[in-house]
Amino acid sequence: MAASVRARSMARRRVGAGTSLALAAEGTLGAALSSLQESRSCYAERLRAVSGLAAAERAIHETLLWQLRVLAGWLPASGTALARAFAGTFEIENIVALAHQLDGGAEAPEPYRLGALATAWHRLGSAGTRDELTTMLRTSPWRDVGDAGPAGPGTLRAGLQVAWARRLAAVAPAAGTWCGAVCVLTAARSLSVDGTIPPAPLPRLLRPVLGRAWESSGSIGDFRAALPPSLQKVVRDIASPRELWRAEARAHAQMERDGFVFLRASLPGPDVVLGAMAVLSVDAWRVRAALAAAAAGAGSSEVLDEAA
Repeated sequence: MAASVRARSMARRRVGAGTSLALAAEGTLGAALSSLQESRSCYAERLRAVSGLAAAERAIHETLLWQLRVLAGWLPASGTALARAFAGTFEIENIVALAHQLDGGAEAPEPYRLGALATAWHRLGSAGTRDELTTMLRTSPWRDVGDAGPAGPGTLRAGLQVAWARRLAAVAPAAGTWCGAVCVLTAARSLSVDGTIPPAPLPRLLRPVLGRAWESSGSIGDFRAALPPSLQKVVRDIASPRELWRAEARAHAQMERDGFVFLRASLPGPDVVLGAMAVLSVDAWRVRAALAAAAAGAGSSEVLDEAA
């Protein structure tokens, strides 16, 4: 009961679709940030000392993670798995950044502080070489990704995202449609890179959700037709890989709509908390898209328009 009440209360502090569109229409990033900094939204406190886009995006992510940690604190012990699964996206960011650094890339930023919501980061974060990180992944809940050995950042991220989506759906069956959308978009992006089946272990991770027929697709139309009927709508009206951003925006919008349905459930329970997590997550996505549009001086956001 207490967790459901808290979840509904936190969801009411979101910025919302309308305000996000208004932020996108601001002439500059500074103007958009000023509006947020002066607001009573959940992002205001962390944005007060921020000026650049990258720092603002990080502050928004930090706010969402804090919200998840607060919700987790209100959950009974049996509900911790839900919060930990949802927060897996932040662990993915930590892992990919560390892998990139260990491969000789840019120094990883300060990792997101997951606390009790960490899946395996407490151990993975200590890896000193790429091979060591791969070995640690193989013996962690991310083992299906680590089994393929070292992979490039793009392949690693894709595999982790699919593993995360499937884990969330296993913990919260109501998130099954979101898992399907993640898998469809991941497969579509992977095929669009070079027109061939993506490297292991991605196909193996995707097969329980998408089957095998999509692996031989030669076009986005063939790909859509090869998907299970219930998932074909994720890429409806998408004519080329360049338009996948539209499908991604619509997937976020659907996740938000589902979240509102869960929040309005008459009885308290884990689906109410899941709904709040979904609504807060999409709200953070909307605000980041709005700030990016303001920074570009675009006057509007095609991404947010697509998700309207």
